[in-house]
Amino acid sequence: MNTGSDDQIVAWLEEQDRMITQIVRQDGWAVQYVNGEGTTPPFAYTVGLFGLNHPELIVFGLDYSSAIGLLNYMGTKVREGDDLLHGDVVLWEGTDTRVRIEVLPNPAELIFTANRFYQRPDEASVPAFQLTWDVNGAFPGQPGYSKPGWLQPAPGTSWA
Repeated sequence: MNTGSDDQIVAWLEEQDRMITQIVRQDGWAVQYVNGEGTTPPFAYTVGLFGLNHPELIVFGLDYSSAIGLLNYMGTKVREGDDLLHGDVVLWEGTDTRVRIEVLPNPAELIFTANRFYQRPDEASVPAFQLTWDVNGAFPGQPGYSKPGWLQPAPGTSWA
């Protein structure tokens, strides 16, 4: 179902592009949040860390405020010179939550705004790391992880 004319869609995308560009210029990165539906988890990702010579970051299963908080915390670490690397586990400052850094093998399926910002086609997508958060010390798939598995899909899982 088409909710607008092609011209309206193009105008909306151009306005979004201008807004993202302004935020990235001002802050170094922007955060794009995508609402979930049913058993499709919400997710959020950065746009702009690739310009700081770092993969973009994506997180699943957090509400808007928490996702923005985590991505901005990690973005600040990157801007201050910390290289986040695959396999690292980082304590999310101000919380008791640990965050595992994992390579996202299918970024083109998820980080549309980042690829649009960098004018990258799907086959040359900007790289991304998935941030996987623990619950009471357990990560998804580990004993004691109390959230539904679909909330934080394993990196590369496609539900589309």
